[in-house]
Amino acid sequence: MRKVILVASGKGGTGKTSLTAAVGTALAEMGKKVLVIDGDCGLRNLDLVLGMSELAVFTFADVARGTVSLTHAAPAHPVTQGLYLLTAPTEPPDLTETQMQHLADETARDGFDYVIIDGPAGLPPALSLYAQIATQGIVVTMPDAASVRGAERVARRMEEACIMRIRMVVNRVRPRLIRYGVAANIDDVIDTAGVQLLGLVPEDEDVISCAGSGKSVVRYKKSGAAQAYRNIARRLEGERLPLMRL
Repeated sequence: MRKVILVASGKGGTGKTSLTAAVGTALAEMGKKVLVIDGDCGLRNLDLVLGMSELAVFTFADVARGTVSLTHAAPAHPVTQGLYLLTAPTEPPDLTETQMQHLADETARDGFDYVIIDGPAGLPPALSLYAQIATQGIVVTMPDAASVRGAERVARRMEEACIMRIRMVVNRVRPRLIRYGVAANIDDVIDTAGVQLLGLVPEDEDVISCAGSGKSVVRYKKSGAAQAYRNIARRLEGERLPLMRL
């Protein structure tokens, strides 16, 4: 059954774009057909992280309006088989619920197992636009107080939009800061946000270096954040895995 997942965060800098790219890549390497959509209009970076900036021509708005078919609009990743990208327009599009449903129908018609939308940070109107077609939500946060407060607000907005399954990824976890009391421990993050935990991702410089060169950390690395992303992909597939020991 196709899953449409909206990835969002309460504030910028939490790593939701890196997570979208990495988890999408991990799912594709598991044999799934995956479409990642950059929903962060104006600040779009997903094409850069995936190394696909020269391939991204049409946007999700073009497909939603029926200007071009999804088959022609979404280029395949040059290295990872089964991974496709739809980029964002430079300005937030004025799309109707019917047009968003047309986009969703196109993804079903083209046989995608997963559609992962890299949503905007915060609570802009576009978040509700994407929530119209999402079947699941992932809230990305870091363990600092401001990020966790934002995560809680985003989760409530997703609930208001009737997204039935919402889970949280705590990203850029630094155990030393948690031990020293500078960052909240994971149990406190879960209690404050009020969202089921999907995964933990450790702070990892390889994520930054790979993103800067358009390479997938999942493809080129085996441990650290790369393993955490693979575990999240497997949990999305229904596997029961223990959390990484950080």
